[in-house]
Amino acid sequence: MRDKIIKIILDNKDNFISGEELSKQLGISRAAVWKHINILREEGYNIESVNRKGYRLIGSNDDLLNPQNIYHNLKTDFIGKNIIHLETVDSTNDYLKKIANEVEEGTVVISEEQTRGKGRWGRQWESEANEGIWMSIILKPEVEPVKAPFITLIAGAAIVKALNNLKVPAKIKWPNDIIINNKKISGILTELSAEIERINYVVVGIGMNVKNTKFDGELEDKATSIYKENYDLSRLEIVTEIIYEFEKLYKDYIENNRSEETINVCKEYSAIIGKEIYIIKGDERELVKCIDLNKDGNLIIKDNNDSIREIMSGEVSIRGVKGYV
Repeated sequence: MRDKIIKIILDNKDNFISGEELSKQLGISRAAVWKHINILREEGYNIESVNRKGYRLIGSNDDLLNPQNIYHNLKTDFIGKNIIHLETVDSTNDYLKKIANEVEEGTVVISEEQTRGKGRWGRQWESEANEGIWMSIILKPEVEPVKAPFITLIAGAAIVKALNNLKVPAKIKWPNDIIINNKKISGILTELSAEIERINYVVVGIGMNVKNTKFDGELEDKATSIYKENYDLSRLEIVTEIIYEFEKLYKDYIENNRSEETINVCKEYSAIIGKEIYIIKGDERELVKCIDLNKDGNLIIKDNNDSIREIMSGEVSIRGVKGYV
């Protein structure tokens, strides 16, 4: 019922809507309307009430990741049409995997806090309450499992395109890190459930530092956030822009078998193409030059013997010569 009330108030924008009108539209008493309004205020909505006028939203509510706030600002066909909002969870990826068979494609789980957020190779991701964006998207593409790894690049391209649309000069450190000023701001973890010839589901997890400004230990030299880099964006506008860009690239790949736009974005905003980097596999570290991305999204490098090689995303980690990038 609260979702219906806030949708009506959001749709009315700056205009008042009376308690009587809400009562009529929803078939509940005015006392029940008042009760739900108070709960919405506790959730963070700044709702003004004026005698004989009714209720309206005042100020900005753009940092609230409640489903109706996202629905109201979203311009997609199917991704994000079902939002599950949590206050806290161990991992949004793990949560979504548990309910994968019960939800439709495009469902998004978003949490204010993760207690066991994770990245590639099982590394822990710090996920402070109300400080960032911790979300996962479930996909159920009818393609061969071999095509699934490219979805990580789609996510990376969507994030970097979204941030640049919002005037944040983000870049991609292939294959799944988003950086600003050579420090990591966002990471992607893609997990696959498949059989030999078919995909059951793909879960794409996205973590992004938005408001956090303190990073402990070695993270101080590797990580940053939107706010720390002096960009004032709301979590809501970032989330809706990422989902919008992701759906465009995902549909082009799955429905039209086209990867060109994703590859072009990854090249345009690459943090490593044309640079010397270390590729790390286990305890081995090799200095190479990053040349290009091929049509499959694999990294093309030149080694010390001037041999040109192709690197797949799951094989190695990457570090810069003088730091993280």
